Amino acid sequence: MQENEITYKIRGAIFKVYKYFGPGLFESVYEEALCHQLQWDGLKVEKQVDVPLYYNGVKLNSKLRVDILVEDSVIVEIKSVKEIEPVHHKQLLTYLKICNKHLGILVNFDTDDISNSIYRKINGFINQPEITTEQ
Repeated sequence: MQENEITYKIRGAIFKVYKYFGPGLFESVYEEALCHQLQWDGLKVEKQVDVPLYYNGVKLNSKLRVDILVEDSVIVEIKSVKEIEPVHHKQLLTYLKICNKHLGILVNFDTDDISNSIYRKINGFINQPEITTEQ
């Protein structure tokens, strides 16, 4: 399945979850409901995916945790905040870079208009040589 097809289905699932619940709930509620809807729609979904982090060839004890990974290719970052801040966009771009993924979706469910609260982000550094290696 191509990325555009995957993101089309993700957007559709986001609209379904938002229509059902509306704004004002915790991120965890939207995450669980969105994962359920995406699976119902036939997509492979992993939630709260731990990603190991390396610095100068050393594996760190800290891990990156992405909210949802769809079809092993699209990261979905969920927010339920009054307003999306520039740091939220940067956060998703950093996740994409570290995970070596091309495409991500940032969504804020705490909104009056969900159609203006879904952001598609593209990593321009996909398949770059790894900065560090596992030891």
